[in-house]
Amino acid sequence: MIAVVYSGSKSAFWKIANEGKTVAECTIPGINPCFNDQKHILYLLNKNVVLINHAEKVKKLYVFAAGASSVAMQNSLAETLSLFFKNAKIKVKDDLYGASIAACYNQSGIVSILGSGANCAYFDGKQPEQNNFGLGYILGDEGSANYLGRMILKHYLEEKLPADLTKLLEAKYSLDRPSILERIYKKPNVQNYLSSFLDFYIENRNHKYIEQLIDQAFEKYINTYLVPTAAEHPNEEVHFVGTVAGTFQDRLRLVAEKQAIKIITITKEPIYNLLNYYTN
Repeated sequence: MIAVVYSGSKSAFWKIANEGKTVAECTIPGINPCFNDQKHILYLLNKNVVLINHAEKVKKLYVFAAGASSVAMQNSLAETLSLFFKNAKIKVKDDLYGASIAACYNQSGIVSILGSGANCAYFDGKQPEQNNFGLGYILGDEGSANYLGRMILKHYLEEKLPADLTKLLEAKYSLDRPSILERIYKKPNVQNYLSSFLDFYIENRNHKYIEQLIDQAFEKYINTYLVPTAAEHPNEEVHFVGTVAGTFQDRLRLVAEKQAIKIITITKEPIYNLLNYYTN
């Protein structure tokens, strides 16, 4: 029995298979070794009945997690997981590696992540190329869910939102300036709080102002990540992976076309492709 995990900072998607067939699946809060210590990760695992019921049966565990980019972080997360999956051989890589496998399998290409966070890299069919991206929700993540959250809150606080959107936002989230600033600057898991506003974008995706914010976010992403990467690898196909890319792929394709970039595939939930790859 094998298990495959793809985790952003917000959510971790699990699939467990036996002899090529899926036998169980679940979603738990994200496992990011940069933000979550061993005690918290074990707490999340021990809360989930699906994982508890299959833990001893899993013999191989493939984990692709945001924040697991260094060998030290990968070893730390593997050690933590081994305390729960005691009979499993565990392989840990970062989410960019997982996205690359999901999008390209063993072929080369440019892989762009737009989920709760953001990243981009050239994949040679074996490893993603090292880059200067992946700076997280404070210094980077342009175009991601938490970036969209920052945008909507900033426009709200600066009173730039149209009145109808302001009313809807306040009704849905009970917002005011003091509570927003306290939540962002004094409480933990800010990236998840910012990402939670993705639901508001989805619910109001046909509003012209929301379309403009999404387009601005995608333009920022493409200019920051994709244009420089494509310039270094001009003949490579471009692939996108992640919830934001999959949810708003119509707008993403329009923005990319303006930059003369053709997107070959958009994979909203890479866990399915990862399971297929590792079960075969």
